[in-house]
Amino acid sequence: MRPRDAALRAYGLERGQVVATLQTLFQGEVVSQMLDGQKRFDLVVKLPENQRNDVETIAGTRIETPSGALIPVSQVADVSYEPGPNTINHENTQRRITISMNVAGRDLGSTVQEVQARIREQVKLAPGYYLTYGGQFESQQSASSKILWLSLFSLAGIFLVLYSHFKSTLMVGQIMLNIPLALIGSVVAVLLTGGTFSIASLVGFITLTGIASRNGIMMISHYIHLVEHEGEKFGKGMIVRGSLERLVPVLMTALVAALALVPLTLAKDAPGKEILYPVATVILGGCFLPHC
Repeated sequence: MRPRDAALRAYGLERGQVVATLQTLFQGEVVSQMLDGQKRFDLVVKLPENQRNDVETIAGTRIETPSGALIPVSQVADVSYEPGPNTINHENTQRRITISMNVAGRDLGSTVQEVQARIREQVKLAPGYYLTYGGQFESQQSASSKILWLSLFSLAGIFLVLYSHFKSTLMVGQIMLNIPLALIGSVVAVLLTGGTFSIASLVGFITLTGIASRNGIMMISHYIHLVEHEGEKFGKGMIVRGSLERLVPVLMTALVAALALVPLTLAKDAPGKEILYPVATVILGGCFLPHC
């Protein structure tokens, strides 16, 4: 029903009054209650079912004007069937329509980006309308931003701790060079297992930086030991000797961490592995593909 303002003014009616009257007739209004022992029953005033489903009957329904005259609804409003929402939700005094979507087989971020691009190209919003993207995507964006800043803080902390021990920017740089190499393996592992990046994957990347840094520290520390305590001169021979002597410890520490995660990568669809599987995949890829 669409009230006509000019007709309403001619009969001295108000839009809200007409809408409230028709809402009572067709949706009903509780006017009292009946008691039956401990039970209560609402008394509802509304038109019979057969009169509430016919457009002509609705248009012919008479309403009272301030002068006391009865006029049909069709005199002051256009009555027709139109598609519309069953309920109208409001948020911050504004109407809100929610469109839900479940993502499967790809990561949430790229899916939403594609949706946003298609909406910009194909959808023209009327004045007063705007779009917001919420739910899990909004939470992921917030978490990703926090993880980014925490990752930068962690890398800075790793650099400062290593520099305080080795007193050499070059040595610290050599140790931290293992981090991007390990991350390459993690990215490859994620792509080979479906290519879905998530918050859990980012957590796995951060964990992997610690493993890669630890292995680099073991190698550099042994090189320094050979030079300072065993009379070795820095060169190719010392690097080969130090690498061979530290090969087994480095492999064992990385292998133990990796093998402990293998059960988590099996049966990835099993209940409870939604978070553990991406973390394990990232760490295993960083250990096996380029690092170990």
